[in-house]
Amino acid sequence: MTTAFDEVLAARGLGTPVADEVTITGADPVVSTRFKIGETAAAVLGGIGVAVNDIWELKTGERQKATVDVRHAAAALRSTSYLQRPGPDGAFKTIVNPAHEKMMQVTQPYPTKDGRYVLPHFNLPHLQARMLKLLDCELIPASIAPAVAKWDAMDLENAIDEIRTCGGMVRSNDEWLATPHGQVLAAKPIVEIIKIGDSDPEPMPEGPRPLSGIKALDLTRILAGPISGRTLAEHGAEVLMVTAERLPQVPEHVIDTSHGKRSCFLDLKNAEEAAQLRALLADADIFSQGYRPGMLEGLGFGPEQAAAIRPGIIYASISCYGADGPFSHRAGWEQVAQTMVGIAAEGSPERPKLLPAAANDYVTGYLAAYGMLLALARRAREGGSYHVRVSLCQSGMLIYRQGKTAPVQDGMEFSDDELAAMRIESAPAYGPIRHLGPVLKLSKTPPHWARPSPVLGGDRPTWADAPAAVAAE
Repeated sequence: MTTAFDEVLAARGLGTPVADEVTITGADPVVSTRFKIGETAAAVLGGIGVAVNDIWELKTGERQKATVDVRHAAAALRSTSYLQRPGPDGAFKTIVNPAHEKMMQVTQPYPTKDGRYVLPHFNLPHLQARMLKLLDCELIPASIAPAVAKWDAMDLENAIDEIRTCGGMVRSNDEWLATPHGQVLAAKPIVEIIKIGDSDPEPMPEGPRPLSGIKALDLTRILAGPISGRTLAEHGAEVLMVTAERLPQVPEHVIDTSHGKRSCFLDLKNAEEAAQLRALLADADIFSQGYRPGMLEGLGFGPEQAAAIRPGIIYASISCYGADGPFSHRAGWEQVAQTMVGIAAEGSPERPKLLPAAANDYVTGYLAAYGMLLALARRAREGGSYHVRVSLCQSGMLIYRQGKTAPVQDGMEFSDDELAAMRIESAPAYGPIRHLGPVLKLSKTPPHWARPSPVLGGDRPTWADAPAAVAAE
């Protein structure tokens, strides 16, 4: 049987590292699902260890040992749930966002008129408003359920697509693989690395960490994309988050996925601010984006456009459905991918049920980081600009292929002491927080974040080593 780690290393194309280079300890079940989400995440993190080693070897001629704990990897798939800030009494308490909790409560599969199930997604105000208008209901399960029950499942899925919001019919994995889109994804690797331009080889910059001197622009929001940027920061990259002040965010996700980064506001629909991004791009190594397919091309920042501005760029596209196939134009979320590829259909014996963790998001984020690391090494060896493509549905298919394990037993989830051992404390400008530390361990260059999570939009749109503007006299 091909394991997740085998699939990850296949994307590298350089054979298998020495037997003891990567050690993965532990096994599923860890949390309350039979899907092997901890082991799958650990496998991708192990691949990141190998890819970091490839870069470290290019810089130093040496490799190092990598270790990943499956229990820590499983906890990290819902790391925002373990984020803590001091309460009024000074004691650290878990952050709770009532609006986000409500969104998660109502974003579930509901039965349809024809005996199927559809998951309508209610995240972000503008998408939520479109969905509520389509269904003509209120944002409570007691109102959503009868509204969904008026529809046949495929009619509702198509209507959701037509109004450009997010959702889908619950499919079995066999049904998904029988669709034209499922067939397109099944023929692709779990991460695509496509050469999109020629340029001279670029040796990895000098510095004490694997990604010292690497500059990455992070134009992503809400989990998968931000996780990829956070992973780059763990290994020493300078990561600058770029978003517009008008775009909605989930605050606790911003806090938890931004360790090690800086953050600025640039509105790409403003010509002057778009020019500022082009200037940043000209000096960048990585450009990562998670916009709806085609949107950035219209603003002048598609992959080929970016490669023309900066030959040698590593450009990453992170989407729900991938770049090809009849569903590629659709936007989506973690829960939609689970719904489409067959994970939700087998969530419980009684009815479709979502995973207890954002496994597609985190695995996709890790795979994006893995692809960018492989592309950086390839650029160093042979030159070129590269387009890295990953998707939530492809990651969901990877998870599904690993099969299932025995049900989790009561008491097997994390104790307070176990979580305390996984957490670290940092001091952002808005006050101290406790959060999970990096999962991957390396023997010579321990992953860590050199900066605390930033205030959103709190930095200048410049690279950290750029001189400050001189005030006019």
